[in-house]
Amino acid sequence: MAKIYKKTLPATKSTTPTQRRLWLMFPPKLIKKPLIWEVGHKFKVVTNIRQASVTDEIGIVCLELDGKRKDVKAAIQWLEKLGVSVEPVEISVIES
Repeated sequence: MAKIYKKTLPATKSTTPTQRRLWLMFPPKLIKKPLIWEVGHKFKVVTNIRQASVTDEIGIVCLELDGKRKDVKAAIQWLEKLGVSVEPVEISVIES
């Protein structure tokens, strides 16, 4: 009986899975729009809201995006194009 080998392509930088934790700052005109829902449906990414503070003047959200590197990058670019400020969450590590 012949064995069948499934040929898998090596992951490239654009297809490597990644997780990014970001601060999103929404201007007043975008606060009521479901942009996080949209980004999860428009791109092949999983969204996870880690923290949020929303007022009538500004919306600040800490969001994790999981997916292929190219999809996460495209999602970030789309949000920025709409007018959302996107900054990486700086996680400081204190060595003992």
